[in-house]
Amino acid sequence: MLAGCNLVVMQPSGDVAVQQRNLVLASTGLMLLIIVPVIVLTLLFAWHYRAANKEAVYDPDWHHSTQLEVVIWTAPLMIIIALGALTWISTHTLDPYRPLTRLAPNRPVPADVKPLTVEAVALDWKWLFFYPDQGIATVNELAAPVDRPINFKITAASVMNCFYVPALAGMVYAMPGMETKLHAVINKPGVYDGLSAQYSGTGFSRMTFKFHGLAPEEFDAWVSKAKAQGSDLSRDAYLQLEKPSEAEPVRYYTSVADGLYSSILNMCAVPGKMCMSEMMRIDAAGGAGIESRENRERLRYDNRHLERGDEAPGATVPASGREPRSEAPRGGAHGGHEAPGTDHAPVAPTQRSP
Repeated sequence: MLAGCNLVVMQPSGDVAVQQRNLVLASTGLMLLIIVPVIVLTLLFAWHYRAANKEAVYDPDWHHSTQLEVVIWTAPLMIIIALGALTWISTHTLDPYRPLTRLAPNRPVPADVKPLTVEAVALDWKWLFFYPDQGIATVNELAAPVDRPINFKITAASVMNCFYVPALAGMVYAMPGMETKLHAVINKPGVYDGLSAQYSGTGFSRMTFKFHGLAPEEFDAWVSKAKAQGSDLSRDAYLQLEKPSEAEPVRYYTSVADGLYSSILNMCAVPGKMCMSEMMRIDAAGGAGIESRENRERLRYDNRHLERGDEAPGATVPASGREPRSEAPRGGAHGGHEAPGTDHAPVAPTQRSP
């Protein structure tokens, strides 16, 4: 009945996602070994011991059966052991930080293959991808050669997001000031959907991109196209790109400012801000003492959009620092309406006993 649905999670195109699908199927099958017999036997017992069946044996004094106890406890115990072993093995095998050892079943990674490095940055509300080896960057478009390992380095410029290409691998969080990793490979050419799987504000539903699985020569042509059609991603260009926006078109950048990804990761892309690496060096040295108060403004980061006047749509009052724009509430504590111009005497604060 659901033949028209594209169950991409159950029909992935990358080896990591295939192993994750197999894990889901194996876990579900093991649990069904208990669930299905229990449901069937429950219905069978209810039917067999119904009041109308006078042939069913009635034994009100029955209280124990060793054979039944063995079956009841042995079957779930064996399933729990199998699930535990499966979880232990898959947790280590599918660790997103672990480099790939194979491209597909019975196809180990060749020793002379260099993985493709991609640095992914979650912005409000778009994705920025750096290709450090190719010297390019893209917005809302990702590409990789088929059967070549991909090493993702993932971070965020503002709030937490979640990098997810269902056909490629599982979800990995993108967090500001932190770098997470994902190792994956795409085995079939095609165009696949990518998205943020973590709610991050008003533009979250449009924070999507396309992932292209290409043949090696097609990937080289894609890189050449990006270099031919792109512009320079300077520090100033990035600060403009970083401003909250929705439904951004695909963009290409033919060059990237030196150290830009590192600055984003260390939360110091804005001029005058202290990098987290510098702050950690100060902390490792025992702190800067009383002089550290001078660093306070260099560490203020979350209000940068407001200071530049590019407040995100729908920003809440505490985040924006301005008075609410909603109308004043009508009625008293009991929902009644008051006449215009009604004055209220000040109310003394409530006293609490210690």
